[in-house]
Amino acid sequence: MDKTSREWMVGFFVSAIAYSGLFFINDWLTMHLTYGLGVSWIYLPAGLRLFLTLIFGLSGALAIAIASFLISYFGQFSTELTTCIGVGLISGFAPYLARFFVLSNVNILSDLSNLTLQKLAICTLIYASLSAGLHQWWFVLRGLDETGSLNHFLVMVTGDVLGTVILIGLIKCGLDLLKPSRVS
Repeated sequence: MDKTSREWMVGFFVSAIAYSGLFFINDWLTMHLTYGLGVSWIYLPAGLRLFLTLIFGLSGALAIAIASFLISYFGQFSTELTTCIGVGLISGFAPYLARFFVLSNVNILSDLSNLTLQKLAICTLIYASLSAGLHQWWFVLRGLDETGSLNHFLVMVTGDVLGTVILIGLIKCGLDLLKPSRVS
């Protein structure tokens, strides 16, 4: 296996495992913050979706799509194969589409070396709006009860943005704790 194939597979498996794990942790932590089917006031995996697709590209998007399909199929949408396929594709490829838009229009390098707080905020808002819009559109097309309203869209955007901000904050705090302390 060459280096490129190995990197692709590592990106795929890291993305699938990390996303699935954080999905279930988030589900447990925020079970009382659920607004409706597939909509939560805080959705930590949103930030992970964005970062995994920014870092790993297609392998991250595909891993998230497959993991999300499996989570949906064996979870909330278990009787609707088509619905689960759509949810998986949107979950994996909405951040991938946002990645293309951001890399070409917000001047972020593919290695993220010039990622600033302002650029991260733009990425987060673009991704959250795209993901929530596509999910709610899909839920309406599939005729799912109590979905597709402006309220569901706004709560989903809010949950994705809050989840991303909280996840970034936790990662930043964790990285700060790992830094050796300086004695003055």
